[in-house]
Amino acid sequence: MRYALYFTPPAHDPLTLAAAQWLGRSAYSGEAMEPPEICNLGLHEIAYHTALPRRCGFHATLKAPFRLAPEITEQMLLRHLMRFAGAHDPFELPPLEVARLGNYFGLVPALPCERMRFLACAVVQEFDAFRAPLSEGELERADPGDLSAPQFSNLHRWGNPYVMEEYRFHMTLTGPMTAAEMPRFETALRAHFNPYLLRPLEIANIALFVENEPGAPFHVHSLHPMGRVSARKIA
Repeated sequence: MRYALYFTPPAHDPLTLAAAQWLGRSAYSGEAMEPPEICNLGLHEIAYHTALPRRCGFHATLKAPFRLAPEITEQMLLRHLMRFAGAHDPFELPPLEVARLGNYFGLVPALPCERMRFLACAVVQEFDAFRAPLSEGELERADPGDLSAPQFSNLHRWGNPYVMEEYRFHMTLTGPMTAAEMPRFETALRAHFNPYLLRPLEIANIALFVENEPGAPFHVHSLHPMGRVSARKIA
């Protein structure tokens, strides 16, 4: 079993529902969703190019999937996550936009957000003691051979190349595709998601995702609200 610390909006947030429809699966219920009917894209094309993010569920990574260290239990992780989330205040992320991320698409903030990077770095550091070290096989799979020196160092120190100064908030929407395929998908993604991207995104929880066995889809185990309980009640 592997665990991951992610951000994802609440189950009934309009963006969550739009993403579940696009990806073809809800990370909350695990139910399959009918892909949207989009001009110039076939349903089989959408299903094919969303296979990878569909398994992972709609999310932005804070701490990448990890196995628990031998001395750590799920209850210990949950208790610490509850305390950690409560010690960090919610905040707003600038509105998201559809963007090309190399050879795939995702949602990224229209403007940089230092508070988001600070939170992600804090999660990586705080929960590193909870993860088992990567095996040699996992290290090899995580290193495609073109990592920069800081990314290579991050992989061996934190178990993920793209943390600390290398961290970029993104919510993946497709797997890799060819340059020829990208224009049609970009048009389709903007048409489907832009109505849900008009406002800042509230970062108000940390989500625990679980992969029950290798290759199984990740699902939302629990959401952990950020901020003190008293402050949330007042708000």
